[in-house]
Amino acid sequence: MLVAGFPADAFGTNCYVVATAPGEQCVVVDPGIGVLDRLDALLAEHRLHPAAVLLTHGHLDHTFSVAPVCGARGITAYVHPGDRELVADPAKGLSADLTALFGGRLPYTEPEDVAELTDGATLSLAGLEITVDHAPGHTGGSVLFRLPGAGSRWEADEICLSGDVLFAGSIGRTDLPGGNMPAMLTSLRSKILPLADDTVVLPGHGPATTIGRERATNPYLIEVAGNDAARPADPARGL
Repeated sequence: MLVAGFPADAFGTNCYVVATAPGEQCVVVDPGIGVLDRLDALLAEHRLHPAAVLLTHGHLDHTFSVAPVCGARGITAYVHPGDRELVADPAKGLSADLTALFGGRLPYTEPEDVAELTDGATLSLAGLEITVDHAPGHTGGSVLFRLPGAGSRWEADEICLSGDVLFAGSIGRTDLPGGNMPAMLTSLRSKILPLADDTVVLPGHGPATTIGRERATNPYLIEVAGNDAARPADPARGL
């Protein structure tokens, strides 16, 4: 299996492509701001043909390029219904400061074909079997994408594309519109902690990690696991 990606220049948002092998169809995950040239180069390098775009959530730094990626190929974008309105209008997920910062300088277009994700569903796309876990907290429609990792460079039993739910050493912020810290802690407890320790986590920002490493060192997972630890400061990575 082929999993490759790169961080966008804006906000360091990780854009991934996943395929069964080079020269095959693939899915594109979270095409953010200013990624089109690098994404096209990555697709050409591995001779990949996008079959769909998967969105871990609806924030602009993860969705900005979804319309051109989908429109150029006539493919569908997938998002959870909890974030469907953000894909239509990403400004609804921005704080007042971020709205002032962008100031209309990033013209956004909604993709023409959008399909909604269902918690617990398995997507059969590009020869892959991808499980969807609804994990609200960062946004109301945040999801995890899980798929078997055998044959990948990690040779793990499972890979989890965690979006902004879980990072190496931290979690996604919950102070933007639609964010909810109690919901985030519930998602960590019910969706993240049950995963096997050798699960490879590919987050929306920052380096890859594993569930075992995060279980042992991530202060938010330590908190929700019920261990004695000081409450960590609220995170602020991403938009």
